[in-house]
Amino acid sequence: EVRFETLAGVIRAYVLDGGKRIKVQLTPPKDYREVSLSLDIQSIEGYFINAGVPHFVAVVNDLEKIDVKKLGRAIRFHPEFQPKGTNVNFIEREGEDAIRIRTYERGVEGETLACGTGATASAIVAYKNGIVSKKPVRVLTKGGEVLAIDFDDEFKEVFLEGGVVRVFDGFLRRELFEC
Repeated sequence: EVRFETLAGVIRAYVLDGGKRIKVQLTPPKDYREVSLSLDIQSIEGYFINAGVPHFVAVVNDLEKIDVKKLGRAIRFHPEFQPKGTNVNFIEREGEDAIRIRTYERGVEGETLACGTGATASAIVAYKNGIVSKKPVRVLTKGGEVLAIDFDDEFKEVFLEGGVVRVFDGFLRRELFEC
């Protein structure tokens, strides 16, 4: 077990499978609500939830046919979510404990291969609305990673579990910590 302090408070994490996987606690979600949006291109129903950052989640029937960039951008900048906008997730049921996801991320301003808070927001929305009935919820990302999202029934303890790959080694110089 590892604990580290963030602006959101102390976060717990667990190193699993000899360091090949990690399970990290996320902040409890807030501001959950159903949302109906009128866009220039169409109307869309979905759910807003803040899973550490804001997310709009729409349940769709054919995930591969969604124009994530065009529709995601229209939702991201919708007046409902201003001034900062929102991330946008499109999900489709994959089984009683799994969903597939495609995500438009603000800041990137396009589709990304995975988003941890988006997977978490989407898993919670899917569970709350009976799209999946078992947890942990497996979230199949566009990049091929399968994330496991687990939570208690009150959504006070939320955990994201996924694979770990070393992408960088570095050193911090002592001067960085001196004020």
